[in-house]
Amino acid sequence: INYHRFNWIYEKERFDPSQFQESIVQGLNQTGTDLEAVAKFLDASGAKLDYRRYAETLFDILVAGGMLAPGGTLSDDLTRTEYCLFTASEDLETMQAYAQVFNKLIRRYKYLEKGFEEEIKKLLLFLKGFTESERNKLAMLTGILLANGNISASILSSLFNENLVKEGVSAAFAVKLFKSWINEKDINSVAASLRKVGMDNRLMELFPANKRSCEHFSKYFTDAGLKELSDFARNQQSIGARKELQKELQEQMSRGETLKDIIAYVREEMKKTSISEQTMIGIVWTSVMSSVEWNKKEELVTEQAIKLLKQYSPLLKAFTSQGLSELTLLLKIQEYCYDNIHFMKAFQKIVVLLYKADVLSEEVILKWYTEGHVAKGKSVFLEQMKKFVEWLKNAEEESESEEEEAD
Repeated sequence: INYHRFNWIYEKERFDPSQFQESIVQGLNQTGTDLEAVAKFLDASGAKLDYRRYAETLFDILVAGGMLAPGGTLSDDLTRTEYCLFTASEDLETMQAYAQVFNKLIRRYKYLEKGFEEEIKKLLLFLKGFTESERNKLAMLTGILLANGNISASILSSLFNENLVKEGVSAAFAVKLFKSWINEKDINSVAASLRKVGMDNRLMELFPANKRSCEHFSKYFTDAGLKELSDFARNQQSIGARKELQKELQEQMSRGETLKDIIAYVREEMKKTSISEQTMIGIVWTSVMSSVEWNKKEELVTEQAIKLLKQYSPLLKAFTSQGLSELTLLLKIQEYCYDNIHFMKAFQKIVVLLYKADVLSEEVILKWYTEGHVAKGKSVFLEQMKKFVEWLKNAEEESESEEEEAD
């Protein structure tokens, strides 16, 4: 016996969707445009028909009216229905009603969840086989399904397919999809869903490699009326750039590069990425404090920190030319000493060291003391700084009276 042939006949026999397709098509022809009735019909049919085996057939019919051949065209020889998503009217309300049909179906037959997500991924790959109106409906529906949590944002990876990207199909589809998604929820909810599956940093891939810039992305989506998405992507981009920069700095310090070289590198990056000095001093501080392994013993940590900051004070000084940057640094130090419990007692010593090294001025320290501090550990830190602040004030008064005498 030729087992291969035998198996092939058996397989073909086993997967024969025509009967299934006929039943579904017949039901949809009867229920017509009444989507409540469609949902009821699908609910009842699940008990009689093999949804598990023919999930793809079921979804194809609901979306396109019949089974789809690779590429997105309808298979000619089989029964089809005129009542499906692609023939429905192209408005948000109808798409919301369709989303409910899918939602009810999947809640009732949980095992369809994975198959449904696969179907959406497949449909997105077939976009070029659909008309513009069909794409628009699919985009609106997908946005609503994403908002309802029926599918995960990982389906967006289909849109990064080279052929779709190259012809601008992906970006145009994404506009409609994100509009309907944001309309259902808001940008924060969208952002959270994207982050959950690591899609937040991949949106640039909707464009061909030569257009994958923040500027192009921003202009494209802002012009399309999605400024919120542009802002989100821009923010992601700069968070990513800052993380990279901090890692690079940390490595340069660990390798023992000269301060002169590190300062030159940071200045160059500031020019390139137009990061402000206030933001940069935060990055520099974090890099310095992450460039070493800290001692586990609290009493030794302060000593280690003072030694390290003495070495890097010229670097900190280079990026605190403005009062605002000094205050930013001082707040970073306060937060760091609060967040890293071993450093609670080191705060005052660090501030005094940076005052002597001419990184922090007395005006900024006094401003921080009176009004500029944040809540984190403030009672502890203000208490630590009390004597030094009194000394600063006295020194200031003395120098003022000396000036008066000289006048």
